[in-house]
Amino acid sequence: MSVRDGGEGSAATGRRTRVRRPRLRASFVTTATGLHVLAVVIAASTLWPVYRSAEFVLLVGVTVVVGAVVAVAGAASRLSSFSVLLATVLVYLVLGVPLAIPSRAVAGVLPTADGFGELLAATALGWKRLLTITLPVGSYESLLVPAFILVLLATVVGLTIALRSRRGELAVLAPVGLYLAGIVLGPQEAWSPVISGLAMLSVAIAWSVWWRLRRRRAALERSGDVARSTRSYGHRTVAARAVAGTVVTVLVSGAVAAAVVEASPSSTPRTVARTLVEQPFDPRELVSPLTRFRVYEQQPTVDSTLFTVRGLGAGQLLRLATLDTYDGVSYTVGSPRVTSESGSFDRVPSSIDQSGVDGDRTTLAVQVGAYDDVWLPTVGRLESIAFEGADGQARRDDFVYNDVSGTAAVDGGISAGDSYRVDVVLPVQPTPEQLADLTPGSATVPASADVPEALTTALADDVRGVEGTGARLQSALSALRSDGYISHGVSADEPASRSGHGSDRIAELFTDPVMIGDAEQYATAAALMAGEIGFPSRVVMGFTADGDTPTGEAATITGGDVTAWIEVDTAEFGWVALDPVPEERPIPDDQVLDPSRLERPESVVQPPPREPQVRDEQTPPQSEQDDADLPPAWVGIVVLAATIAAISGLVVGIVAAPFLVIVAVKWRRRRRRRLQADPAARITGGWQEFHDALADHGIETPVAATRSEVAAVVGGSRPAVLARVADRASFAPSAPSGDDADRVWTAVSEMRRSLDTGATRWQRLKAAVSWRSLRGYHGRTRPER
Repeated sequence: MSVRDGGEGSAATGRRTRVRRPRLRASFVTTATGLHVLAVVIAASTLWPVYRSAEFVLLVGVTVVVGAVVAVAGAASRLSSFSVLLATVLVYLVLGVPLAIPSRAVAGVLPTADGFGELLAATALGWKRLLTITLPVGSYESLLVPAFILVLLATVVGLTIALRSRRGELAVLAPVGLYLAGIVLGPQEAWSPVISGLAMLSVAIAWSVWWRLRRRRAALERSGDVARSTRSYGHRTVAARAVAGTVVTVLVSGAVAAAVVEASPSSTPRTVARTLVEQPFDPRELVSPLTRFRVYEQQPTVDSTLFTVRGLGAGQLLRLATLDTYDGVSYTVGSPRVTSESGSFDRVPSSIDQSGVDGDRTTLAVQVGAYDDVWLPTVGRLESIAFEGADGQARRDDFVYNDVSGTAAVDGGISAGDSYRVDVVLPVQPTPEQLADLTPGSATVPASADVPEALTTALADDVRGVEGTGARLQSALSALRSDGYISHGVSADEPASRSGHGSDRIAELFTDPVMIGDAEQYATAAALMAGEIGFPSRVVMGFTADGDTPTGEAATITGGDVTAWIEVDTAEFGWVALDPVPEERPIPDDQVLDPSRLERPESVVQPPPREPQVRDEQTPPQSEQDDADLPPAWVGIVVLAATIAAISGLVVGIVAAPFLVIVAVKWRRRRRRRLQADPAARITGGWQEFHDALADHGIETPVAATRSEVAAVVGGSRPAVLARVADRASFAPSAPSGDDADRVWTAVSEMRRSLDTGATRWQRLKAAVSWRSLRGYHGRTRPER
């Protein structure tokens, strides 16, 4: 008597007999482990854009191997789930520091006490830190810990389910979860979505097919047909069908995915966790640094040494902050109303990959003097930064950077005594001769609000008769430099010049008899003009190095070196820096306005807020706009409706594609069976079509049953008659006629329709798209002899 029957001991004692599972076969363990490890490795590839380092590759390789050993050993030794959990925790503690925090391991192998502390802290806190840092992170600090946890759990849990659960197919959910986690934790730009997706789909289908084949073999063994279970009778056909179905599914999915990628390129930002998490530093909560421009021109700051910079060339610009949002009151870093890429600051790992930037590499060493603010002076595009001194590590932890605008900051600020070194790339800039040929780039900046009418009128006069966007921009900036005069208005011997850069102050710049201001007003006016011409533009506030500084010596930056310039995005060079500030020269006395009607500057106070009328879009590259050319509102509605319909149709097509393929394959199979030249083959094909319909409708038939046995399971006279006709066509000495075959197929069609009688719409649809008959798992009928 078998164990499952309970045995005599079970009946005598009345106690429940524990069922012993059969020992694991080596072939089963090898195949299951190989497929699962392959699935985990493919799933872990979605984390590559997050790390992009050799340490990550080593972590995945070692973790997958060790996790597989834990799962296989636990299954082979029949350890309890709790014991496997303890073994997994032990592996996590032993290997966590060397693999996930290699900087805290002695010789890269032995964990330290500090390493254990960081490992435990990163288990809970590393996830959010990973979402608030610039990618890739490499092996920075303890940010490899989340990857270590995900890969270890996916390997141990998934393989344990595969080796010990009665539903081994569910093990594929572990690598699928890892795959999705990599997408959620990854960047907004998709990394090889078609390749990784098809690879994951292929392995998942192969895993499912393998398990189905194992279940079929086990069913044959349980039915007592040992010969068929040990030979390849029918098994090769079933496997061929499964493989063919897998290939068709992957090809269709690949075609659909390629179409989707073509319609929506991978460069399109996607919503991931890091786009939703609250960033640790929000510049929109701070007063615009440009409103404090005149502070640097006043005593005592004007003569104070703010920075000492080594490596800065004579006349080179030192960026303090990039401002891209103008609301009619002030230029700010980012916008509280609309999404602005310049307003998102991230923590920076050990380095930022700037290999795609064409330019010169250089290093700056900065010593902070009489400066106390959050904005950190830099140049070009940052590659790496290192803080020095007693507070260096604290400053490093608070450092954030926006790679779109090139603006750096330290949350909490820097002060006198701080020092740091930066490795940067200075992007190639156009020569003066190339400026006239520049065209607007594709960068996105928030639309400027409340642009003064006086500015647009002056711009129209400045660019009248000038062809080309680059030439028009060059003409507008030349007019500013030639017509404007410099006055900070902070000393008694200077002509009055009101501070601020709100819409009213910029309008005054163009309506007063003499154009008087400083870099704050001229940079704002120039950026607004560039926007009107069609260039995405922004204002940069910073400092300029003294032109008298000898080459190789440190440049001293004082408050009087403060300046502002603009950057415009071009199709040829990317962001290009342009200086619109006039040279300092005497202001004609006979044209200066009466100072009594001008206010003295209050440069520290933020201008009062007001609600401006915001334009929804960046102005296209033209000097005038004709509202009459705007399309009617109904056109926009039609375009929106068509877009929604197209996207909805694409989504429905993607979802329905596999099911349509199944329906099409069934139709082709039915047509081939019905159009065979041999009437006997057509009759047996009719029986096969009816038998396949039974499988698709979920009617179970005995494994390896004869046609008569199948008909008996279905019940009724018509299936029994069809079974006898099919047997007669197979074995009778006389061949059937074509009319007999036609009558059989007419009966088969009626019997197939009868299977849907009384079924719900959902049941009929489920039978239509079922692929059980395509995979052959219902078994083939044997002819009755």
